[in-house]
Amino acid sequence: MKSLSRLEKLGFSFLLLIFAFGIYFANTDTEYFDLHYAQEDGFAEYGTAIMLFCISAYLFSRLLKIKKSITWKVGVTLMALVFLFGAGEEISWGQRIFNIESSEYFKENNAQQETNLHNMVVNGKKVNKIVFSQLLTLILVIYLIILPIIYRRIESIKKLVDMFGVPIPRLQHTIAFLVATGLVLAMPASRKWELYELAFGVIFLLIFLNPYNGYIYKK
Repeated sequence: MKSLSRLEKLGFSFLLLIFAFGIYFANTDTEYFDLHYAQEDGFAEYGTAIMLFCISAYLFSRLLKIKKSITWKVGVTLMALVFLFGAGEEISWGQRIFNIESSEYFKENNAQQETNLHNMVVNGKKVNKIVFSQLLTLILVIYLIILPIIYRRIESIKKLVDMFGVPIPRLQHTIAFLVATGLVLAMPASRKWELYELAFGVIFLLIFLNPYNGYIYKK
């Protein structure tokens, strides 16, 4: 495992501090944890949105500064849009910030009556649970654990991944995510997933800034 970059040390230290307080409050005062530490519109939620937006902004900046193949541009553009979408969804597209009232459609079909997709209810089931939890978990396992292994062993996979500008996590990124997962699962508080989403944002930003295949974002 390559020694940690300065930014990684800062990012991991930040998460360590956040989780240390989170574990303490989750085990001593769950009410405070849910209503204040990991509250709706709190630092964790806004922090996640900021991290996702930073990833998107970084990718768009790479698109403007680097001239590569069409496939690379398509891959990077799609990833930038995905993270921009994630940032918007996290804060309901600024609805609560700007005091915008939801339309009747969202009031009737959204679990929190907000203007976002991840809290939509379809046939009595929340989209968040089906798509943003179960499907995302599978994607994370493939991306953080399986892909780094086959990337190093199968040349055709390596070329395909690089062709679309997909960053490969380093070992420290995978370890950090596994540790964060274990810590979150051990918390008894109901809003513990807000910290998990924050960890997602921080770790993924570190992956994009310092991937194993870092040359894909260089001229």
